[in-house]
Amino acid sequence: MQTSERPALSPASRLRQRRGFTIFETAMSAAILAMGIATSIVAMQQGYRAIDVARGTTLASQILQSEIERIRMMSWSAVQALPAEDKFDGATFFSANPDIAGKYTIYRRVEADPDRPSDVYNITLSVTWNSSDGRSHTRSFRSRYVKNGLYDYYYTSASPLT
Repeated sequence: MQTSERPALSPASRLRQRRGFTIFETAMSAAILAMGIATSIVAMQQGYRAIDVARGTTLASQILQSEIERIRMMSWSAVQALPAEDKFDGATFFSANPDIAGKYTIYRRVEADPDRPSDVYNITLSVTWNSSDGRSHTRSFRSRYVKNGLYDYYYTSASPLT
């Protein structure tokens, strides 16, 4: 009767049968995992910066719109009386919102048009702010205010045609 005996395994063969991860493989997988986590953190930081700049740009656009609407509602004489250059903090007109009050600076320049100085004023508004990373940003708007034009409302009494 024959017995089936297995041949004795050499130490190298036994090591191959119980093989797990080597230290090199473990180090490589840890390095790849660390790079993946680091790049996702960097991408998230850049995304948060982009959101902050977009939020700031939106608020600056709203400030510009509000200021140009305020000027648009002025009479021709009130526009003529505006200082040529003016700089004011956001708290001047937007004190109810603390985010705007201390963060945004508004610049206004009102100058007579060189071609028609008695009838047209060029108005330039700029808003400057710093984003969360300390970079300075500016948003500007230019408009014309024309005497008896689109922005200078006047009312007359119309008589019926006969």
